Amino acid sequence: MALRLMLADDHAIVRQGLQAVLKTQPDIQVVGEAADGPEAVRVAERLRPDVLLLDLMMPGLNGLDVAKQLARRLPRTRIVVLSMHADIAYALAAMRAGASAYVVKEAGVDELVRAIRAVAEGRRYFSPPHSEQAVENYAGRMEETPVDPYHTLTFREREVLQLTAEGHSSSEIGERLFISPRTVESHRANLMRKLTVRNQKELIRYAVRRGLLAGNPGDLPVSPEDEPRDAATHPPDKNT
Repeated sequence: MALRLMLADDHAIVRQGLQAVLKTQPDIQVVGEAADGPEAVRVAERLRPDVLLLDLMMPGLNGLDVAKQLARRLPRTRIVVLSMHADIAYALAAMRAGASAYVVKEAGVDELVRAIRAVAEGRRYFSPPHSEQAVENYAGRMEETPVDPYHTLTFREREVLQLTAEGHSSSEIGERLFISPRTVESHRANLMRKLTVRNQKELIRYAVRRGLLAGNPGDLPVSPEDEPRDAATHPPDKNT
């Protein structure tokens, strides 16, 4: 029986290319795709694929936060992060977010297929020159790193941060998240306080440095702490 795989990448041409490549593999069936972070969460929850092939940088919600949310909601879905970044810090962040494999986009088709099959069998996979041991050794060296303020943000606050940085107004964000503009502004005020930024310009600058916007790698969070859970991690509620 073929393993069921879902694609999540914001570039249509990349998704089409992956579709074409994976169709040649008799043991892999592509069952769905998504073009941004929130859609990736919705489609994955509906399809419950065996493997999710997930781009690291996507609009709406970045790949790390998608992985964290789905790792909790769909523990049987294995996540393969596909990224343009070869830095070991990105591989560590992906592992801590819940991914089972980290593959760079310059890797060959054979390597990508190996990674997909490995996670489907319950194993981990990292693109050379990285290995699971190298990532774990790097993690050990990072243990004394101060707590990253980003990891104190709730899931909803991260959504508001990302959408604000992408240029959406409070009304637009509210419509997308099914909350009121006033609630959006409350979340924004809370996250700005936690991140110690004083205005929206600084907030956008922070998001760019952080690498939350597609095409802007920035500095990657590698702190081991998970973000606090809140009601926003559950299905949208008009009253939140």
